[in-house]
Amino acid sequence: MASVEERLSALEAQVAALTGRETAVGSVAAPDADVYWALQGLKERLPDVSTGALLYTGTVQIADQRLDWQYGHTIDEVLGDDWTALAGTLSALAHPVRLRLLREVLGGRHGTAELAAIEGLGTTGQLHHHLRQLAAAGWLRSAGRGRWTVPGERVVPLLVILAAARR
Repeated sequence: MASVEERLSALEAQVAALTGRETAVGSVAAPDADVYWALQGLKERLPDVSTGALLYTGTVQIADQRLDWQYGHTIDEVLGDDWTALAGTLSALAHPVRLRLLREVLGGRHGTAELAAIEGLGTTGQLHHHLRQLAAAGWLRSAGRGRWTVPGERVVPLLVILAAARR
């Protein structure tokens, strides 16, 4: 069941959509600050980009690691890429067990034995298959001796993909 905050946020988004007003649901802004402060900064930095740009950024505390990350791309760069080359990276995320593994590793379970003890992840062979798939796509990195980590440079992109997939 969704928390009260999640339900309220969803309700606010629905009201905004019905009234035709866009809001930055979940944005981090100081009281009385411009809700679109990051967007405004992006526009100021890229005045000559006619087709636009996108920016995603995050600050994440995971275990004892603080990650601050920012990506920016022009729309021409994104539209000009070969999207088919991204299929492997995205398809690695398209399995419930793999998503669960990523969440568990981010949550502090790094060892293969710890992960194998989680109910519902399949056999040891299946677990190793999923770990290899995630590692091949760059979502996991072997830390040696049966230990896994989500590379720091992949944490914010992973969370952005998950946030974008929410409805």
